[in-house]
Amino acid sequence: MGKLLPLILIILGIGGGAGAGFMLKPAPEVAALANPCGDMPAATEPTEPAAPLPPEDRDYVKMNNQFIVPVVEEGRVASLVVLSLSVEVQTGTREMVFAREPKLRDIFLQQLFDHANQGGFRGAFTNSNTLDVLRNSLREAGVHVLGDSLLDVLITDIARQDA
Repeated sequence: MGKLLPLILIILGIGGGAGAGFMLKPAPEVAALANPCGDMPAATEPTEPAAPLPPEDRDYVKMNNQFIVPVVEEGRVASLVVLSLSVEVQTGTREMVFAREPKLRDIFLQQLFDHANQGGFRGAFTNSNTLDVLRNSLREAGVHVLGDSLLDVLITDIARQDA
């Protein structure tokens, strides 16, 4: 009897927990409207329109190697920033990107060095405003090499290694 009592208590505990869970489960229509981050129904929250899918007339070309940018403070290298970039171009210009990649890498590196010298990689360097400034300067520089076929520059990876 002493061994049977704990077994009965375990079964009653599991059964009681399952029953309470079943009884306290919200109705399906309430669960669909519930906001998991709060108790305001999701239907009353403003909704943003879904981002449009990229048109078929775009290609994405990944730059072959990463970009390594030293961050110099007080005459010494304080950290290194490693970036991977891709370019968004019009369809059919993929080969032109590869043919002009050395010039494109050179102009991108110059912009990255300028950004580093202006303090763009210090502090919260992944802030969206800081990255927007960098992305825009890379795009403007890239247009000089690729012309209007360059649509955007994408920062696919970024990391900073402090010394």
